[in-house]
Amino acid sequence: MARTGFCDSKPLLDLHKKADERRAPLRTWANACGSIDRCQPVEVEESRAAPVKMEPERRWERRLSAQTSEGIIMGFHEDSRTYKAGIDGCVEASVLLYPHGLQGLHSLHALVPSLLRHEVEIALEKLGLIWDRTYAWDMFLDMMRTQMRNSFPNADLPRHFTDATRAILVDWIIQVHEFLQFQEETLYLAVHLLNRSLRQLKVTTANLQLLGMVCLFIAAKKEESLLPDVSGLCSLMAHTYTKHQLLRMERKVLFALNFDLSYCPPLHLLLLLASVARCSATVVWMARYLLELSLLEGQCVVFLPVQLAGAALCLARQVLQECPTPEGEAAWCLASSIHVGSEATLLRIMHILASAAANFNTQETCATFMKFSSRETLHVSRHPAEGPSCRMSSLA
Repeated sequence: MARTGFCDSKPLLDLHKKADERRAPLRTWANACGSIDRCQPVEVEESRAAPVKMEPERRWERRLSAQTSEGIIMGFHEDSRTYKAGIDGCVEASVLLYPHGLQGLHSLHALVPSLLRHEVEIALEKLGLIWDRTYAWDMFLDMMRTQMRNSFPNADLPRHFTDATRAILVDWIIQVHEFLQFQEETLYLAVHLLNRSLRQLKVTTANLQLLGMVCLFIAAKKEESLLPDVSGLCSLMAHTYTKHQLLRMERKVLFALNFDLSYCPPLHLLLLLASVARCSATVVWMARYLLELSLLEGQCVVFLPVQLAGAALCLARQVLQECPTPEGEAAWCLASSIHVGSEATLLRIMHILASAAANFNTQETCATFMKFSSRETLHVSRHPAEGPSCRMSSLA
């Protein structure tokens, strides 16, 4: 950690410990009951949650040919001229299958089946994202429309930073987020603010950890109902930075971002797609694990949230290979009518996520793996994904 400018992490951030052993210093900040994840999937039988033996060598390898088992991934049409897949994997010009792009989203209801609209409304209500179904469709359109805001044209970082340094910082943020028992939306917003701040602020390597904590603090102010004390946050950084330095960095970040904290987290879109597609709890947890791995991958910043969500869900379904049912396949086809980009883009994201899952044991960043290896998450990060039908290799 020292070579990247980070202070040593305190033992209280050790994710191997039980929750009660990791709480002590910040238990006084009034979040005694902890946060409740509003997006928990339905409980499954105990037999399905049993741990499995892990074989890390080829556990996530899988072949994804151009003709996948899904046929057309998430509504991709080969004859569509609306999309232009860039050689470097940059985001396509538009997200939905609509001839006028995102500007025509206000009339999207004329192009989609009424059944899809009904399913989206039910899903948003079930996930607790709306209180009045009257505004559900407008909210969905806004979620799709706002994705182009603050998008990144490329994955380049400032010259003195590397993807490895950024991954270590994000991994540390995940640990602090887990220790503070924040909502999942807080984590995704914090990493998004970090990505923007790294490109708009001049930050030294020595202040990277301070920047990460500030982004998490700002995200918590937007998403959480109870906040930790600033001095408590400084203790998590071993008092390497003072309270004054943290508040000063907070002002710098807010001014650099022009106080624009709006963001549609890919987790919301993932859960929305999974709800419409009638995915099982195991598929949802696997997709959530893969989606959180995307936070550590610097090359994923160029993709839209809906593309990351769609790719994570597709990969989770293919890895688990659950027996399809007629109702489930019909529901998946309906969810696939929400267009999330070209097949080439989704395949590239799926390969990035699969590679990240395969290399967890060779990297310093393993907080996400530990987080999703628990009984509550159905041990999805330890899924063997073995056998010739479950191997992923590079495209021909």
